[in-house]
Amino acid sequence: MMIKRNILEYGVNEEICDYVMTSIIPMYDGFDKGHSREHCEYVVSEALHLSTFYSADPDMVFVAAACHDIGLVEDRKTHHLVSERMILGDSNLKRWFTEEQIVTIAHAARDHRASSDREPETIYGRLIAEADRQIVPETVIRRTILYGMDHYPEMSREGHWQRMLDHLEEKYSERGYLKLWIKESRNADSLRILRDMIKDENVLRRIFDETFRKD
Repeated sequence: MMIKRNILEYGVNEEICDYVMTSIIPMYDGFDKGHSREHCEYVVSEALHLSTFYSADPDMVFVAAACHDIGLVEDRKTHHLVSERMILGDSNLKRWFTEEQIVTIAHAARDHRASSDREPETIYGRLIAEADRQIVPETVIRRTILYGMDHYPEMSREGHWQRMLDHLEEKYSERGYLKLWIKESRNADSLRILRDMIKDENVLRRIFDETFRKD
């Protein structure tokens, strides 16, 4: 559970904090296990932490991080674009931010997607994208499996196994499309560990079998 006190310690406006925690964060309870409330709270916490190394407005970081996946209410494939549109259309944000700031927040949410072929255009986009990577090696592998189980229930067990292998190779291997943006992040070291795990089929099979049994 996100602790309000911890958020406010970064200098986030209390009214904004209350609005986000009551109106935005609960949306994640309806998303898949890979994009749960827990994931959102991690991104918020990590983005705020990383923002302390830069001249970034904590209110803008907080809202962008909290809203980065809300577009999942409509669509997975274009959720980053839907998130952008929803932020731009949220009239409540005009109580605290200028139009220019809201556009920056919306673009930061849009730019978070790992498969994007362009660099985030602002420090806010880079902070959200980096925090969203959430490279905790075993967690990444389990999220990949759980996503497949949620979205492809008709797939066989070995089908899920192959899908997991393909996704990890495509996204996280040395040839993968994932990019890191913030040098102060712990993701680089974690990515190296994850890549070693991806190369070890015994490790992958153990995690796969354990996750399948639990869920």
